Amino acid sequence: MKYPAVVAVSAHQDYTLHITFDNGEVGLLDMTPYLDFGIFSRIKDPHSFAKVKVSFDTVEWEAGADLDPEFVYSKCKKLNKSPQNLSTSLPC
Repeated sequence: MKYPAVVAVSAHQDYTLHITFDNGEVGLLDMTPYLDFGIFSRIKDPHSFAKVKVSFDTVEWEAGADLDPEFVYSKCKKLNKSPQNLSTSLPC
């Protein structure tokens, strides 16, 4: 199954990401549970965490950490969904 592509991302001070997908869905992804593991410890610094961008349809940080698109879509908390996608999209 192909998951929706990330088209926009912004970082918040509480280590959450506000994510917009190409299917019109918007979600919030809490990264705090992952910041003590492996490469993600590099983005525990607030300045490093803020340097997030969209890369290859997913999320990537300047520090070298990135997320699998399936993980991003399945773990984010849905904030809204556009009306045209109500019957065909998986919840984010």
